[in-house]
Amino acid sequence: MLRIAICDDDPAAVQSSREIAEDCLKQCGSAGKIAAYTHSENLLYDITEDRFFFDLILLDIEMPGSTGMELAGKLRPFLPNVKIIFITSHVEYAIDAFELSIFRYVPKNDIARRLPGAVCDAIRLIELEDGKFYTIQTSCRLEKIPFKDILFIERDGKNASITTSSGAAKVRKSLQQVYEELSAEEFIFIDRGCIVNMIHVMQVKEGTAVLKNGEALPISRSHLQGVKSQINAYWGAHI
Repeated sequence: MLRIAICDDDPAAVQSSREIAEDCLKQCGSAGKIAAYTHSENLLYDITEDRFFFDLILLDIEMPGSTGMELAGKLRPFLPNVKIIFITSHVEYAIDAFELSIFRYVPKNDIARRLPGAVCDAIRLIELEDGKFYTIQTSCRLEKIPFKDILFIERDGKNASITTSSGAAKVRKSLQQVYEELSAEEFIFIDRGCIVNMIHVMQVKEGTAVLKNGEALPISRSHLQGVKSQINAYWGAHI
């Protein structure tokens, strides 16, 4: 079940966003639970103190107390994979939102048209990321790594080194073997010695794949055009 939070100091705006989110859940055929907040401090407390978990947060930027921008920065350490949709009347915030890995930016003056699409896209992506694991099994350990946590995989001698959001794990297999075992379209070769998870790629810039965590991985010249095409095709099909 998806968990969605809506935070806006205007109760009427909260109700409007709730109705849109409910419609999106029905449209996507997804089960979900929606929590509404009119004070940013309450949302912050529930997440940081009571350890509430949310998959998606619809967040107004212009609020008294902690602004949406400040709140997003405080929440990230507790919910590193949460999708955040900013709702604001100030266009200039969009640039700052990129730095916080915000999923989408929706202008208030176009909310009825833009928010439903943003929420549906977020729901589809969250469900796409869930439920897939890569299993590392040896004589002395069994480890299941969620696909959504894998950032990239590199050749490391006779091993494949799997870098995740929380560290790295090695498996004594070739990169090609791991790629075939993953058997998932979101993983692509960007170099003969590196596989990247497209879900974590923010942009392709100056011959590198820039990830959400800020890391830039070099793309070989022979792979560059193919990588761009695969990323465009992937997101075109899923969002």
